Amino acid sequence: MSAVPASSPPYWLRDNCPCADCRDPRNGQKLFQITDLPEELSVSASTELNGRLEVLWNDGHRSSYPLDLLTTEEHARTGDRRTEADKRLWQAADFTADQAPEQLPEARWADYLGDPAERAAVLRAVQRLGFAVLREVPTADRQVLAVAASFGYVRATNYGELFDVRVEPDPNNLAFTSAAIAPHTDNPYRDPVPTLQLLHCLANDAVGGDSGLVDGFRAAALLREQAPEDFAVLTRTLVPFAFRDRDTELRADRPLIEVDPLGRIREVRMNNRSIGRLVLPTAELTAFYAAYRRFAALTQRPELQLSFRLGPGDCLIFDNTRLLHARTAFEQDGRRHLQGCYADLDSLASTLAVLERRATALDELAALFAGEGAAEYLGEAVTQAEHMLQAAALAERAGAPDHLVAAALLHDVGHFHGVVTGRQLMLGEDNRHSDTGADWLARWFGPAVTEPIRLHVAAKRYLCTVEPAYRAQLSEASEYTLKVQGGPMTAERAAAFAELPGAADAVAVRRWDDQAKDPDTATPSFDHFRPLLECLLAL
Repeated sequence: MSAVPASSPPYWLRDNCPCADCRDPRNGQKLFQITDLPEELSVSASTELNGRLEVLWNDGHRSSYPLDLLTTEEHARTGDRRTEADKRLWQAADFTADQAPEQLPEARWADYLGDPAERAAVLRAVQRLGFAVLREVPTADRQVLAVAASFGYVRATNYGELFDVRVEPDPNNLAFTSAAIAPHTDNPYRDPVPTLQLLHCLANDAVGGDSGLVDGFRAAALLREQAPEDFAVLTRTLVPFAFRDRDTELRADRPLIEVDPLGRIREVRMNNRSIGRLVLPTAELTAFYAAYRRFAALTQRPELQLSFRLGPGDCLIFDNTRLLHARTAFEQDGRRHLQGCYADLDSLASTLAVLERRATALDELAALFAGEGAAEYLGEAVTQAEHMLQAAALAERAGAPDHLVAAALLHDVGHFHGVVTGRQLMLGEDNRHSDTGADWLARWFGPAVTEPIRLHVAAKRYLCTVEPAYRAQLSEASEYTLKVQGGPMTAERAAAFAELPGAADAVAVRRWDDQAKDPDTATPSFDHFRPLLECLLAL
């Protein structure tokens, strides 16, 4: 008997029950309301077994929890990843000084598109540092929309799906002039504000027009440190941000610095062009303007401003709730043309989470090949990993479709111990590794990959029945396991097997399986097949 951890209150624990009666197994969504639970909910009994906590509740319900689920403190530590607690605050020297602690977060567009790890690194930089630059993005009209679509969705505004940042004859915004623009955030008069902005340079041969970024969270943190009373004023004073033109009238009343319930900086809105008329008592106006001036001065400190010049093909992605962007004035006889659009952090965070989830799956498989896979393979002259890699290489050379190459590569993961099964097979006990492996892999791959794996042992038994010469070609170890696994099928069962949807694919995997036992054959590494597996992941 093991008591439920004190950090797991009964209603929290029951609310997180993962069983199929409490959550839809297809989507994980809860099937009950919190008010459906008993008034006096309590644990009748609990025990720890095989890395899980088994709980019997006083209403008769049974729950089973992985032990690593039983913590209530993670959210308090990390929150929604939007606050300063989950950011790396910076100043310009962090990227520009000799032996700077940070490298400028940048990547080539082709690498970003082609390599999931590179894409994840760029998106992680936007989340952590607030920005990243993509280089060599084609200088084509509307290409900025393709960049936004690579991680999320465009937020259309009164400026349209995208906007052109260039000198306009009748501008409705100073951004569409050649004037210098002080550090600011965009669209503060919207609620909710667009949380991401993209600027793609199509041309920039004007004199001037350099860009700048300021970490608004760093500036706000400095204000809190140097003038805590001013910081408090800016977090509690609602500022009327407004925009109007012939077709639009927008207003949002928000503080310049927004904090979460724990007091952590979560958002900065700073745009002197859009602040309307505050109506407050004189003392409050005086305090606000003193704090506002101090904060504005901090954002304009040269040491906080990272200055750079966008060239054709550069696309800047940045957090519009954190970073302030600026530009120097430029001469109108040169051409400076950026195209911009807005997007949102939630879609970027979603894309990054999926990329990381997929990378974790592939890393787990790679670890199996490098770890347990290095062990002997059921008495054969190759290791388990060499055997599976050879099978995949044979499938690849045969021109097999990707799902069959993957099935050949992963067909024997059910032999691995630890997260899968043990090695009872050579001791005369069928470990049902084809079923175990297919079930384990179904977390990540669809039936096109898993079902040939599930049937590959049955395919050996089938072939022994329908092709008498096949059995004679089996290795000594394979002949032994054939007997443990049930021996050749009856003619009736073989006919039934042949009718199964995945039978032909399973037979193909089986033949590569039988051939993949040559200790003298050079095989590609797991990394060779990683991009193929990445494309097949059903996560």
